[in-house]
Amino acid sequence: MAVRELWLARHGESVANIAATRAEREGRDLIAIDIRDADVPLSPVGEEQALALGRWVADHRPVLDMFWVSPYVRARQTLSTALGETGPPALVVVDERLRDRELGILDLLTTHGVAHLHPEEAERRRLLGKFYHRPPGGESWADVALRLRSFLQDASQVAGERAMVVAHDAIVMLILAVLLPMQERELLDFAASHTVLNASVTHIVRQGAGWRLAEFSAVRHLQSEGAPVTVHPGSPDVQPE
Repeated sequence: MAVRELWLARHGESVANIAATRAEREGRDLIAIDIRDADVPLSPVGEEQALALGRWVADHRPVLDMFWVSPYVRARQTLSTALGETGPPALVVVDERLRDRELGILDLLTTHGVAHLHPEEAERRRLLGKFYHRPPGGESWADVALRLRSFLQDASQVAGERAMVVAHDAIVMLILAVLLPMQERELLDFAASHTVLNASVTHIVRQGAGWRLAEFSAVRHLQSEGAPVTVHPGSPDVQPE
């Protein structure tokens, strides 16, 4: 891979993050949002976080050769806001393989909703484990890792030594799993004790033939700009066991 340093940013807080967290706290079955996942925008707090991420981008812009971004609105909005004040347009590539994990019939369901409305899937997930469990119409973590291997192979053909990916919490976790690398148990243990915060930046560096994790889910740029740090751990299907 030509890239020697890679920064992985999660999008800022989205309106769906807020709705999902509220539904979980209230013990509801369904997440009350009528926007398809690909079109979910940032919340006002997410916009503030994206502006703060822009300060980080401005500081690192001289060494960043390119940006890759998920096609989903919340990720593209995060990057476009962050790039807004940093001068001439950067090389930005939108890649559908960086989209968020697809949950199929479990989409828009809370943990309670999965157990209540699809108990057979809750049991299948218990038996298979969340790395290999594929909801009908959706993807397992292993499926997402496969498309990320394809993305990283193509990215290895691009000239440039330092790049940034702006995407989703599951994408950050699974890029780490592919590059570090982590096996199933190691990844699940790591994910159970580490949350990819909104608008955080994770840094990995090539070391010899492999990669090392230099920093995980850093939010100093948010704190220094007075932007809120929000904890939305993603879909219920990727919560700790």
